[in-house]
Amino acid sequence: MDIVELSVSLLLILIVIVSLLSNVLVLICFLYSPEIRKQTPGLFILNLTFCNLLLTVSNMPLTLVGLINKGNPGGEGFCHIVGFLDTFLTTNSMLSMAALSIDRWIAVVFPLSYSSKMRHRDAAILLGYSWAHSVSFSTAAACLSWVGYHPLYASCTLRDARANSVRIQFVIFTVVFHSLTFLLTLVVLCITYLKVLKVARFHCKRIDVITMQTLVLLVDIHPSVRQRCLEEQKRRRQRATRKISTFIGTFVICFAPYVITSILELFPAVPINPHWGVVSKCLAYSKAACDPFVYSLLRHQYRKTLTVIVNRLLKRSALNASGRRGGENGHGRTVAAATAD
Repeated sequence: MDIVELSVSLLLILIVIVSLLSNVLVLICFLYSPEIRKQTPGLFILNLTFCNLLLTVSNMPLTLVGLINKGNPGGEGFCHIVGFLDTFLTTNSMLSMAALSIDRWIAVVFPLSYSSKMRHRDAAILLGYSWAHSVSFSTAAACLSWVGYHPLYASCTLRDARANSVRIQFVIFTVVFHSLTFLLTLVVLCITYLKVLKVARFHCKRIDVITMQTLVLLVDIHPSVRQRCLEEQKRRRQRATRKISTFIGTFVICFAPYVITSILELFPAVPINPHWGVVSKCLAYSKAACDPFVYSLLRHQYRKTLTVIVNRLLKRSALNASGRRGGENGHGRTVAAATAD
């Protein structure tokens, strides 16, 4: 194993640890907080967390084994099942991100009618489409034997193992698959979040106008207070842009290298570095570690829930410790009294 493979292996181990811990935290918050469960986006986040957790415990360790052993981590049939899961879970997670962006768009652009436009039934319909879409492509690839161990990615994933006579079918399938998953999700993310950003900037401008009018009226206001108000205006404008950039940027950075590599792989004349294939797959896996922070754990409601859980655990530990100390002190006094008698 050379230095590049060792570095990629360590990176993959880190991704597995972070993804497992962060997604478990999201699941704990969802199960603990009734407020989170009541919200419609909670269904999309739960589905995304389910996909990320299953991908973390099934596909990532096998990719690590394939990278270390430089070969198929299991039998052909076993790798066939894992390749089906890889295609299904990756597709489902992408479409869950698209559903979350649609939910945010409706909430920001149509705030007064959000409760009627995005109900739990509507969320279930979106999730139903996501599952049907994912199952359709995954089943088609599995039935045509287009999933299995791929040496370029050191993992069980989508690959062409048939003869050249049906290669054109695999090329068409791959292009259609990535167009209706990665490209479709990217278009939905860009359209919805850019509209959200437009509305957010409009509201920021209205707030800025009111703030400036207030500052003009308050002639005796201290210069430091005026400066803080102006800095808050700047931070408010940057905050919305930063959030939208994070949603779209993490999606592109994590998934685009793998998708582009898969497309380039269709052209035999294009050489692809084997190290790059594994790196691109690790980048796709890293989205499972990023999603809990991008969509959940950095939000106020999840941070509040985690704080409540931690405080309750610490309080319970403190009570148990004080109870043990009290019991030991009582036992000591009893022994001392018995000795005196």
